Amino acid sequence: MSELPKCPECGSEYTYEDREMFVCPECAHEWSMNAVEASADDTKVIKDANGNVLQDGDTVTVIKDLKVKGSSLVVKVGAKAKNIRLVDGDHDIDCKIDGIGAMKLKSEFVKKA
Repeated sequence: MSELPKCPECGSEYTYEDREMFVCPECAHEWSMNAVEASADDTKVIKDANGNVLQDGDTVTVIKDLKVKGSSLVVKVGAKAKNIRLVDGDHDIDCKIDGIGAMKLKSEFVKKA
């Protein structure tokens, strides 16, 4: 027998299915099955250019020359960023690169070292 999710409103475990909806008999809250599937995918997995999963504290290597916006500096291929921090937003990685300083990088331009 499949286990039904608890009610997101009151936490009741006595939910039941009604066609494409879940219903709570205690608080009368109704929600769709799609809402349950979407909440399971909330964790964002960040991968490098080779498909390896990245985590906070990893060391990565730059795989392409990258121009630094607003500066004449260039991050060269092979530059290492130690102790990265994963963040949400346009750029996935906060790090420090020797000789350049604090940077934000996209995960598609690095590989795990």
